[in-house]
Amino acid sequence: MAKSLLCSSTLNPFFSTTLSSSTSSKKNQIAYSGNNKNQTSSLLCNRRELSLGFMSSLVAIGLVSNDRRRHDANAAILEADDDEELLEKVKQDRKKRIERQAVLNSAVKEKGYLQDLVYKLSKVGQAIENNDLPAAVLVLGKGIDTEWVKTVNLAFTKLSTSPEENTEVEAFNSSLASLITSVNKNDIESSKLAFVSSAGAFEKWTTLTGLLEQLKGL
Repeated sequence: MAKSLLCSSTLNPFFSTTLSSSTSSKKNQIAYSGNNKNQTSSLLCNRRELSLGFMSSLVAIGLVSNDRRRHDANAAILEADDDEELLEKVKQDRKKRIERQAVLNSAVKEKGYLQDLVYKLSKVGQAIENNDLPAAVLVLGKGIDTEWVKTVNLAFTKLSTSPEENTEVEAFNSSLASLITSVNKNDIESSKLAFVSSAGAFEKWTTLTGLLEQLKGL
């Protein structure tokens, strides 16, 4: 019995140690196996992420390239449209200048009326400068319904082709009416102001119509 107990007591620690070692070894194997699986799974995930990231980058690059190509194409179309619009505008401006020049060249009678206006304004200016308003009255007349005022407005009507030109015609007629009234009232200061305004409006009109140099040469 003692021998049996001895054997049991002797074997039990060894059995316990062996069992413990075996259990520990199995646990390590399980843990190692688990770690291997985790590492493998992690590597697969990383590979998938890298692949997805790479594909996303390719798609993004493709989209950017497409956007740039579309932008460049749209810019080229807009630039072409702008060029066509600019060319058309240049053509229209040139056509208008040719038509205007043809009208001016044919308006011999009207330019004669305007030359008479230049002569009258020169005489009136000299009279006002000399404080000789009666002399200015003789040139201008008693009102705006005189024949020379009517012929001047006929020339204005034929040769004015833009709103800006018509605005200057209205300013001239208004100033001329004030000038005629002022010289007939013998008001020297008002006459001076009205003369400057009428002469300025007429000069602007001749500049807009292109008649300034032609009237100087007549």
